[in-house]
Amino acid sequence: MTTRAGFVALIGEPNAGKSTLTNQLVGAKVSIVTHKVQTTRARIRGVAMEGDAQIVLVDTPGLFRPRRRLDRAMVAAAWGGAADADIVVLLVEAHRGVTPGVEAILERLAEIGQGRTVALAINKIDRVKSDVLLALSKDLNDRFEFANTFMVSAEKGYGCADLKAWLGAELPEGTWFYPEDQIADLPMRMIAAEITREKLTLRMHQELPYQLTVETENWEERQDGTARIDQIIYVARDGHKGILLGHKGETIKAVSKASREELEEFLGRRVHLFLQVKVREKWLEEAERYSEMGLDFKDGNV
Repeated sequence: MTTRAGFVALIGEPNAGKSTLTNQLVGAKVSIVTHKVQTTRARIRGVAMEGDAQIVLVDTPGLFRPRRRLDRAMVAAAWGGAADADIVVLLVEAHRGVTPGVEAILERLAEIGQGRTVALAINKIDRVKSDVLLALSKDLNDRFEFANTFMVSAEKGYGCADLKAWLGAELPEGTWFYPEDQIADLPMRMIAAEITREKLTLRMHQELPYQLTVETENWEERQDGTARIDQIIYVARDGHKGILLGHKGETIKAVSKASREELEEFLGRRVHLFLQVKVREKWLEEAERYSEMGLDFKDGNV
């Protein structure tokens, strides 16, 4: 039996649907998905099986114009993921079309995409009519020579099977990188932190989520089969701590409950989750925090 294996980088603007597509192709939730932009910080690798092929999906942070150190590190991680991949898939939102952000990505692809397999996936196709889709596809293919074009809805699953089959066939021959039943290469401590950060992002509607990070400080496997997980939520200002805790601790309790329930479903057993909120004014400038997120602190330099 000939096996295939390789890395596929999903790139695009924030909120283009990269995390949703990763989860759809893997068949399980491995990447944080929220309505807010810039939620994917680390290059989360989901592992999808397609026949004899193992597709390792690098779900990169959204590409945008970075302002802060964290933003710059995220964009560097995204382009790094694309440069290291066997295949690059550019996701473009059907209803938004060729935005200035997409144009900037196409310009960069002209530099790094030469001699590399780059496919186009037009996402959220259920939001526009077919003539608009065809015109957008032609426009994008006139701007860059894509190896193939796919019309998909990552959320509903339309067209995803065709994309997955093509990816599996295009990957180079080689042995699998991971066991067949493994769906992600992130350590569970980081996945647990991402789940809690997702619940915080969904709960908070201010700009606060971009100024916090979550770390799994302790993970204890208990004799009764349960797990005790201690996490710290770092915020940049003292005022943020009060917002996060909420009136009589209602907000943090709701976040803790939602996160615990998803962790229990993910792990298939009971979880005791303990959250602490700490103020660290300079956490955005601490190299250790970046390592926890799978980012390189040096990439944030101007």
